[in-house]
Amino acid sequence: MQSIFGTDGIRGKFNEEITYSIAYKVGYSLATNLENNNPILIGRDTRISGDILLQAITRGINESGKRFINLGICPTPAIPFLIKKERFSSGIMISASHNPPEYNGIKIFDHNGQKITKDFENKIQKFIEELNPNLTVSTKEIYLKTHKELLDIYIESLIHTMGGESLSGMKIILDTCYGSATTCAKTIFQNLGADVRAINNSKNGLKINMNCGSTNLEPLKKALKESPADIGFSFDGDADRVIGVDSKGNVLDGDHMLFLWGRELMEQKSLTNNLLISTQMANLGFEKAWNNIGGILYRTDVGDKYIFDAIKKKRAVLGGEQSGHILSKINNFSGDGILTALQISKYCKKKNISLNDWLKSSFDPFPQKLTNINLGFNINKINPKSKILIDQTIKKFHAIYSDNCRVYIRPSGTEPLMRVLVEAKNKNKVLSLSNEITNKLRLEIKTIMN
Repeated sequence: MQSIFGTDGIRGKFNEEITYSIAYKVGYSLATNLENNNPILIGRDTRISGDILLQAITRGINESGKRFINLGICPTPAIPFLIKKERFSSGIMISASHNPPEYNGIKIFDHNGQKITKDFENKIQKFIEELNPNLTVSTKEIYLKTHKELLDIYIESLIHTMGGESLSGMKIILDTCYGSATTCAKTIFQNLGADVRAINNSKNGLKINMNCGSTNLEPLKKALKESPADIGFSFDGDADRVIGVDSKGNVLDGDHMLFLWGRELMEQKSLTNNLLISTQMANLGFEKAWNNIGGILYRTDVGDKYIFDAIKKKRAVLGGEQSGHILSKINNFSGDGILTALQISKYCKKKNISLNDWLKSSFDPFPQKLTNINLGFNINKINPKSKILIDQTIKKFHAIYSDNCRVYIRPSGTEPLMRVLVEAKNKNKVLSLSNEITNKLRLEIKTIMN
């Protein structure tokens, strides 16, 4: 049986890779393999399939003899926070993050609020494979009480991270993209005194991430033009990512957040070895600018779990991805888009500087072009020989590198895509090299698969 786990838990299209049966077995297997008898905390984003998968997982947990607590619709980072705070045995978030509505996923956290290890994933995988194939998976609906009081604890924790700093006098626009941030983002910013306008702020599982949110900034930019504000923030479906936009429409992505936030910590002498952790997708201009002010940038593979591992190993205090997934010491390194947005706003208020002016003091990014090649298949499910040949092809293109040029190619961990990133100091070189590499890679993969 092919492993159900990918780069970030279990992810796929509902009723194809993610089914009621798989969700039931995951719930049953996780609960059975937990030594701790405390309840398992479960939350979800707004997707229509989320309620179905919630029913499946909770029934599986019930069948194991263990207990669960349903948090309902919530941001993903609420799960790890509450696991530690309330001493749950484990946690599950039902979400496909930034993916379209037809996708869903299952993220599993351990008793420390950290994503489960590869070894524990393998343990669950093995347990599922050894289950009786004739196991009857009941689809009888069970009553699920929602414990909204727990979400209030999470909300208060975010407000507390501001250290009493108010956001009064600031005008802020939030794009909650019909997802998890609709539950609390507007309320949190309002409680801190900000003048808040929220767009795409209804819990709509059919619209989540559709032409909005952190992967599509046009609605936020339009809102900032129509109703001028100091800052805009755009979240993804489960609110663990955020991208900022200033009053002039300039983008504050994860690289800029790390540079600006990191520089503040450097000046406070609270940044271990002046070290930031990011991924292979981080802009080369960011790395060079950070090095120029005495900083060190350590790159990992793409994925927050790799960043987390590097943070722990190197005792760093800040890391993240260009996509706006930022991990900080403030909340035990759990990526939290709302927390990140609050910290950026707090710095602007304390420094008495607009995001537009603060962003001007950041680095000049190298031109980048990210192209997605539609493979039409999941690369992790092809035969080993073909996968080795594709990996060798990718390695060959990675060799095209100089001090002012970088190529990075990787298969998506959640979709049947090959992502090709090309960056260089010269924009024309980026465009020509990107077209050349993309066309050659597409042909070579087609040849290998035929």
